[in-house]
Amino acid sequence: MLNGKTILITGGTGSFGHHFVDYVLAHYQPKKIIIYSRDEFKQFNMQNAYRQYSQPGGVLRFFIGDVRDKERLTRAMQGVDYVIHAAALKQVPACEYNPNEAIKTNINGAMNVIDACLDCGVQKVVALSTDKSVNPINLYGGTKLVSDKLFCAANSYSGGKGPIFSVVRYGNVAGSRGSVIPFFQDIIDQGGRELPITDFRMTRFWISLEQGVELVIKALEVSQGGETFISKIPSFKITDLAKAMSPDCNLKEVGIREGEKLHEIMITSEDSARTYEYDDSYIIYPHYDWWLDRMIVPGGKPVEAGFEYTSGNNKVFLTVEELQQKLKTDLDKH
Repeated sequence: MLNGKTILITGGTGSFGHHFVDYVLAHYQPKKIIIYSRDEFKQFNMQNAYRQYSQPGGVLRFFIGDVRDKERLTRAMQGVDYVIHAAALKQVPACEYNPNEAIKTNINGAMNVIDACLDCGVQKVVALSTDKSVNPINLYGGTKLVSDKLFCAANSYSGGKGPIFSVVRYGNVAGSRGSVIPFFQDIIDQGGRELPITDFRMTRFWISLEQGVELVIKALEVSQGGETFISKIPSFKITDLAKAMSPDCNLKEVGIREGEKLHEIMITSEDSARTYEYDDSYIIYPHYDWWLDRMIVPGGKPVEAGFEYTSGNNKVFLTVEELQQKLKTDLDKH
């Protein structure tokens, strides 16, 4: 599907962008992969990491630019077939302290990406979302909720002939900068014998970078516009993760942080009426008039009324031993 195609990734120097490039180069033969981001140092490092693909005439291209800059986005998207929108301000405390900046990047930036895709004739667009956009309790989640709504509604502007916009939703990827794993590891590496847990009841979903990339590929393959794709993945208790990383450590409950949830929420009961379950994922279909002439992806079944999908009510939980194995296998790939 990606053979001979030109793909642009906003915020492409992050954890997702690196793994997406690895995955695509291993499985497809794209015409070009354009990394669009504002940090020249991260682009320099990424160019060096992919030196053989970054030479003149190579498949990797690097564009300095900000999603706040619509004119630059429009220039970068000339001849682009697929866009993956990964750029965002993601740190909850930073967004709380700098709300105007979060809005400029996460909301205004989303609008700019949508407008540029519409103007440049992009075929498909996948926006990365987060569990924090579901029933948001912090500004970051609020901005991503708005972003999700913008991308889903953008299909009404394409008139069935322009870009197809969809969303993929997952929580913090295991081992990424936003996850608790590097935080715990730093304490362990420094000889710490006590790991702080904000709340002993806390749970999270486990998703690897590879699973995140595969969900985006699925969205590119089957989306018809406005869907939200969610992986079926196991949960774990934060206390079990701490034991898996340091079996002899002490655990200290330090209190839940502002803007933090006990459990990651992916699907609410209100969404259940439009949610279908598949072997490896859920799809929330849009509730718009223009959707009526589009097809439900085959192979799924409607979930029960009132169904909710959270890390706390998940059917599958990883044991301490399974977490230890995941830490070895999934994180080594990162």
